[in-house]
Amino acid sequence: MKLLHLYHDIMNLYGDYANILALQRILGNSGEEVTVDRLSLSDTATLDDYDFIFIGSGTEKNQKVVLEDFQQYKDQLAAYIASGKPVLMTGNSFEMLGRSITDGDGKTYDGLGLYDFTVTEIRSKRYTTDIIATPCFSDQPLVGFINKSSMIRGVKTPMNTVTFGIGNNDDEMTEGVVDKHFYGTHITGPVLQKNPHFLIHIAELILGRKPADDHLAYEKKGYENTLQKLSERK
Repeated sequence: MKLLHLYHDIMNLYGDYANILALQRILGNSGEEVTVDRLSLSDTATLDDYDFIFIGSGTEKNQKVVLEDFQQYKDQLAAYIASGKPVLMTGNSFEMLGRSITDGDGKTYDGLGLYDFTVTEIRSKRYTTDIIATPCFSDQPLVGFINKSSMIRGVKTPMNTVTFGIGNNDDEMTEGVVDKHFYGTHITGPVLQKNPHFLIHIAELILGRKPADDHLAYEKKGYENTLQKLSERK
C-alpha cells in the first residue's frame, strides 16, 4: 500500500498528520506493508501510483501558496477521483477544488475547477465550533472541530448533514463535498483519529476488504465520550 501525504509541511494544522499515522496503523495491523510519501511544493508526484491521497488544513495564506502549485495536478486528480480511489482533504484544502476563492480583500484566485462551488473568505469573522455531522456513507455521526473564515456556496453533493455546528455556509446545514470516494470536509481534529468508523471506512476502500480494527478500543471509547458530550450541548 502506498499513501501520499501531499503538502505535508505547509498544510498541516490541528494535528492533521495523525490521519496518515492512523491509516498506517490500521493497514499494518491488517497485514499490509505500508509506505508513505510526504511531498510538498518542490516535488512532483504521479498520483496514480498511490492507493490513497491526503491533504490537510492550512492557513489562508498557505492555502494560496499551495493553490498555485496544486494546479499541476488538476487533470491527474480528476482522473484519480473518477477511478474511485479514495482521497481525503480536510480543513480549507478541499476549497481549492472549486471554481474560485475570493479572499478577505476581494482578490479572486482560480481554483482547480473540478467542482462548481465558490469560496468567499470573510476577514472580519472566523467560524470556530465543535461539530456533529452525519456523513453520506454512514448513519453514525462524525465529531470534530471546525475553524474557518470561509463561506462555500454551490456544493451539489455535500458530504455531511450537520446537527450541531456550522455547515458550508451560514444558511445551509450541509458540510463538505463528496464525489465517489473523494471526501472533502472542514472537520479537523484529526478527523480519522476522532472517528474510528471513518478510519475503518477509508481503510476498507484502500484494502478492498474489511480491515482489522481490534486495536481501536481506545479510539472508539473516545469517540463515544465526545459524541455524548457534544450531544448534551445541542
